[in-house]
Amino acid sequence: MSSSRSQGGAETTVVTAFYSLILLTSTLRTLWFLIPSTVWSPYYTPHATMAFDSTHTNPQWKMTFIEILLQGAGSLSLFSIFILILVYWADILKKYFYPGARRTKPMTTFFALVSILALIQLINAICFLLQEYSSEGMILVNSITLSIVSMVCVCEITIFSHRFRTVLKTLGDINQVSTESQVKRIVWITVTGNAFFFTRAFLETIFALLVGVYWHKNGNVAMVFSHKVWDGYILMKHWSELAILGLMLYILQSRFANGGDDSSQPHQVGGVGVGGGGMEPMPNAVGGGGGRNGNNLGYQAVPDADPGVDDDDDGAVDALRPTLSV
Repeated sequence: MSSSRSQGGAETTVVTAFYSLILLTSTLRTLWFLIPSTVWSPYYTPHATMAFDSTHTNPQWKMTFIEILLQGAGSLSLFSIFILILVYWADILKKYFYPGARRTKPMTTFFALVSILALIQLINAICFLLQEYSSEGMILVNSITLSIVSMVCVCEITIFSHRFRTVLKTLGDINQVSTESQVKRIVWITVTGNAFFFTRAFLETIFALLVGVYWHKNGNVAMVFSHKVWDGYILMKHWSELAILGLMLYILQSRFANGGDDSSQPHQVGGVGVGGGGMEPMPNAVGGGGGRNGNNLGYQAVPDADPGVDDDDDGAVDALRPTLSV
């Protein structure tokens, strides 16, 4: 009974966090788009603004500062969606590849990673307020951070996706059940996620290089971006965000039929089942009792557990196991 409550709590937590992050990202981006650009700054393209400098060519430094913070918060919430997925993928894979290893609670890892990114945003803001650099410096720091995070996400999504599909296909073959639905969902998440993060890494890297070079040579980047160049950057950046949010919702809500009725499957977060009034267990690696042996695919054996008993301290792994209709 207690394990069921623990598992249900984990399901609720991850589903709530996932959709809350999507809602937060959409809200922050919508807010930024609805506010006219003239409210933030009299200039359309980036111009240097120093904190507490009322004599500068742009006396509205406060609004410029708030705009950069608003855009940074939107990017942080967007990237947090994928960080959440990757953290849970890593935790599930660690259980099946290294069953005896001690695992940190996934939500603890998630909050730690997001806190690091938030801390970078905070330090960036403090440096601006201390007049260590102008608003262009804040933009440059944000671009470098997002470029690095994007490249890391591309690598992690690719690695985890491959290992996840290996586990799913192997367990499906051994138990003679179809895992095609879960495999397809993970493949689509991998393709769309990598396309987004590769595009974002490319954009932010080029942007950071341009800003960094011109800022070093001229002390500002006022002449770097024409209206057309800036329009292109903004459109590619934010349309890619809109596309990935829409595709993620579509993929996770779609039914990838595998020859059976998929209507009773729970909600999917990161290609794995969550919620829906009950969890279907990951199929055993081998039928029968006495423990499960390792196989030639490189992941270790997972000991048998009593049916219905959650062997996880927090129930998080069970809450995110791929749903397989047996």
